[in-house]
Amino acid sequence: MKNAKVYTNAKWIIICKIIQSVLQLLVGMLSARYLGPSNYGLINYAASITAFAMPIMKMGLDATLVFELVKNTKQEGKVLGTSLGMNVISSLLSIAGVTLFAYVANPDDPQTLIVCFVYSLSVFFAALEMIQYWFQYKLLSKYSSVVMLVSYIVVSAYKIFLLITEKNVVWFALSHSIEYGLIAFCLIFLYFKKSGDRLSFSLNLAKEMFYKSKYYIFASILVVVFQNIDKLLLTELSGTVATGYYSAAITCTTITQFVFIAIVDSFRPEILKQRKEDLKEYESSLISLYSIVIYLSLLQSIAFTVFAKPIIYVMYGADFLPTVKILQVLIWYFTFSVIGTVRNVWILAEDKQKYLWRINLMGAALSAILNLILIPHLDAMGAAIASFITQLFTNFILGFILKPLRANNKLILKSLNPKIFAANITSVVKMLLKKQ
Repeated sequence: MKNAKVYTNAKWIIICKIIQSVLQLLVGMLSARYLGPSNYGLINYAASITAFAMPIMKMGLDATLVFELVKNTKQEGKVLGTSLGMNVISSLLSIAGVTLFAYVANPDDPQTLIVCFVYSLSVFFAALEMIQYWFQYKLLSKYSSVVMLVSYIVVSAYKIFLLITEKNVVWFALSHSIEYGLIAFCLIFLYFKKSGDRLSFSLNLAKEMFYKSKYYIFASILVVVFQNIDKLLLTELSGTVATGYYSAAITCTTITQFVFIAIVDSFRPEILKQRKEDLKEYESSLISLYSIVIYLSLLQSIAFTVFAKPIIYVMYGADFLPTVKILQVLIWYFTFSVIGTVRNVWILAEDKQKYLWRINLMGAALSAILNLILIPHLDAMGAAIASFITQLFTNFILGFILKPLRANNKLILKSLNPKIFAANITSVVKMLLKKQ
């Protein structure tokens, strides 16, 4: 892509996310060692339950909101206000659902109930945080990125205070909700500061937006299922130690995820505009984006495979060295995961959302079957192999099987030309290093 503003937008996101990721890694490791396996597991249990509530709260609008803003340029306030209203209502219902589930599943454990409720409050603030998509649409992500960075620095300081004062696990669960709250209120303040339109709610528009986004709700829930089914089955079939090794490997694979998300998020608005204005440029941009994320993720996978042992030792210590072989397998699923992220942009641009539930249903089913077969024989390694095969099938092979997706897979194949990557990565580096 030849749009300087897009690259500048990506630069701000990436710089802030790098700092945030480093802080998250350091504070996360210290918190895990302080809390110990039991309480750290409780936090992750609450996170897993809350993860199921997030797609219900978002109602698929996180995937379609930028598109709605592009289409309704003169009704930004109405589009945003309607989206926020829908998300806030669904967030309250989601929090109630998480709390009820925690109570039913753990009737004699008040601490688990409290931790899950406190952690789930983040869903409400995440609903307000949806306003960040207006900043993406306007290519003003430097503001939202700085807000997120400052908020995370504040929360990191809060967590360090908790470590020093030796607070219990409930306070750590609260930190997650505090982070989302700070981001949400700061973004809303900045929205009005940047002369954003007055927010309003339209029932008719809500119905129209829900009709377009509804395909993403079930699809997103299915994504959560096949992202968490491995940990649930691993705990049941092999115990918490195997889950600990596997979770550590997953954390390692997501260290640089923010870079790829930042690139895709920055390019999404321009690609959606090009779909309406210039089909040739639209396809060229998608091919370039695919090329960048595929080759960068493959380079990452090679590096992590070679240096898996020192990475695990530095991050978690000698007790987690069994994670090394798991990471060396698991890291290779990342390429197909980012391919799926770009494919979803194409699906939105082509108005093919109705196929998402089929894609994710087959992915969730395959993940469950593979985990049930492989975990009893290979423990955490079985879960890693299952994850790799699931991502490969769902985000690449399935594109050849389902006829409506074949056009996208042709773009993926074209993007594998190393000359395209070389040309685009040079442009990206120049633009990211260029001063505004």
